[in-house]
Amino acid sequence: MNELLWYTSRATGVVSLALLTAVLVLGALTAGRRAPHRVSPAVVMGLHRSLALGTTTFLLAHIATAVGETYVNIDLVSAFLPFTSGYEPLWVGFGTIAFDLVLALVVTSLLRHRLPERLWKAVHVLAFALWPSAVVHGWAMGTANQPLLRGATLACAAIGLAALGWRVVSTHHDRDRRRAVALQEWS
Repeated sequence: MNELLWYTSRATGVVSLALLTAVLVLGALTAGRRAPHRVSPAVVMGLHRSLALGTTTFLLAHIATAVGETYVNIDLVSAFLPFTSGYEPLWVGFGTIAFDLVLALVVTSLLRHRLPERLWKAVHVLAFALWPSAVVHGWAMGTANQPLLRGATLACAAIGLAALGWRVVSTHHDRDRRRAVALQEWS
């Protein structure tokens, strides 16, 4: 049974990171209001939200199986308080930080209609810290002798960095366009 929990924890961790990367990519697309051509922004946003829910589900399974298996010492407190794990406290701590940020994003997203938009956006910017924390956790904890797990983490890192790079480039384009429109209005 313990071996099953060990493998389930690894599998749900990899799936969580892959889904989180997809959520990041879709978030980068929607944040600049520059969704891909021929795709409705509502479809992209709906997919973003659905994948975020799936990510949270797999992440909860990952944490439950990591705490439940007894091969290493990771207790429930370590799931919420970074750097308190009896096993690899630094690397588990990065995962804990990512989970704490997920909790903040989920709570504020569920309460979005009751929160000021600026507050929601300020909390949502934490996703830019969440994703790298999860990647570092996945890389360090991804069972070093398993090339498939390392490769999956590396692929997620490359895809996520490409999306973030695109987001930065498109943000500058949007900013320049808004500035040009504003200057025309004052002319």
